[in-house]
Amino acid sequence: MASSETDFKQNYQTHLKHLKLKGLQPKTIEAYSRAMRRIGAYFDYQINDLSDPQLTDYFSDLLESHSWSSVKLDLYGLKFFYAYVLNKPWTELKLIKPPRTQRLPDIVTVEEAGKLFTMTHTLSYRVFFFTLYSLGLRLGEGLRLTVADIDATRQRVHIRDAKGNKDRLVPLPTATLVCLRRFWQVHRNPVLLFPNRHGGLKSAHLSTTPLDRGGVQATLRQVAQDCGIKKRLPHTVCVTATLPI
Repeated sequence: MASSETDFKQNYQTHLKHLKLKGLQPKTIEAYSRAMRRIGAYFDYQINDLSDPQLTDYFSDLLESHSWSSVKLDLYGLKFFYAYVLNKPWTELKLIKPPRTQRLPDIVTVEEAGKLFTMTHTLSYRVFFFTLYSLGLRLGEGLRLTVADIDATRQRVHIRDAKGNKDRLVPLPTATLVCLRRFWQVHRNPVLLFPNRHGGLKSAHLSTTPLDRGGVQATLRQVAQDCGIKKRLPHTVCVTATLPI
């Protein structure tokens, strides 16, 4: 048992190295790593020669307490582990076939978005939400924005390391450009558009990290609740309203 756990820990570290070397996104690395920790604990860290019946039992048990999304991530994480750490062939489990679903996103109206902005009293979050919605960005894309990504002359924004590790350009509305310029005059960070608030806005120009993801999400949920918006907020919404700051 002790030997199996030691071997697993060594392989787990190798797994992490390969995940990083393949250039996967941090969220994917964490998901695949979490999968291996969960699978290792389930099988008492003896996972180098798992049989189809063992895997069937594991994923059946997992589905009792987790979503199909977790099942897929654990499956992909284990497949990656076998391919790059154990160098063993992988036999696809034909029993695992997540159902196909097609969900339409809840649409947040311009009026509802305007309420969100108005009810967000912290300046950093208010400007961030407006930028996110007016540009149609995902949360992580907005947090990674830098001053150099804003092309005021061509009125476009360079979105880097987007989904699939791809870059893209999005139009920059005049209202958003004006808002960002005013906000930058407040924090004057030479690199980050949305520096963290650990030292307050007075120290924001020295910050080397963006706003905290958890703080942003918690604030958005609270503001949506205060506004009486019960919709599941999507990643992207186009808004044309102006935002005085």
